[in-house]
Amino acid sequence: MKYLMMICLLTFSGLSQSETFWSDYSVSLLKGSNYEVGDENRTVLTFEYASGTSWGDNFLFIDRLESSNDDRETYGEWSPRVSLKKFKDSFIKGVYVAGTLEMGSFTSASGFGSGFNNYLLGAGVDLDIPGFNFFKVNVYHRNNENGSNNYQTTLVWGLPIMGLYYDGFMDYATSRDGGGTSMNLTSQLKYDVAPAFNLSSKLYVGIEYAFWQNKFGIKGVDENNVNLLIKYHF
Repeated sequence: MKYLMMICLLTFSGLSQSETFWSDYSVSLLKGSNYEVGDENRTVLTFEYASGTSWGDNFLFIDRLESSNDDRETYGEWSPRVSLKKFKDSFIKGVYVAGTLEMGSFTSASGFGSGFNNYLLGAGVDLDIPGFNFFKVNVYHRNNENGSNNYQTTLVWGLPIMGLYYDGFMDYATSRDGGGTSMNLTSQLKYDVAPAFNLSSKLYVGIEYAFWQNKFGIKGVDENNVNLLIKYHF
């Protein structure tokens, strides 16, 4: 709980005089059939919000997962970052205090339910890498509700490639409670079909690929999962 209080204080300390420079909303629909840990067939509806402000930046997503065996799961992350320093004409574009709140709840078809809240706090940098729209690196200490604490490094990027767009993230978490280190590399390759439908906002179609080694820290459980993707920005 102390981490949540620190994240909230850092985030809201400058809100009274903050300015929003940009913001983006999107909804996605994904369908995959190679999930590990639980039912392998799932449909996922995702809402995302991102913004850049005078105090830093902000990212929120909420996943609603529905399995073919009637299991239900809701998972979300809120990741504010408070800017400490900006640089011009430098490989490092900015330095941040970074935080994340992870929220999850699960209900099985039989009625069994569980949930958790994890709190992450650390530091982040934005890097200026040629060709990339953005490239972010965050390093956290994880305060886990269930089990011992550990550490996590997160990379996030966006890269245009010849009319396509490739973006995603990689989470690398250290081991805890006798489990293995975990690496989740999830990325999307997509094409904007909005011009074909005379839409003013982006409408992407494509695929999402997830490679999750030692999923949830479970040794030997590796997920290789391709999802069909439709994503609309508004």
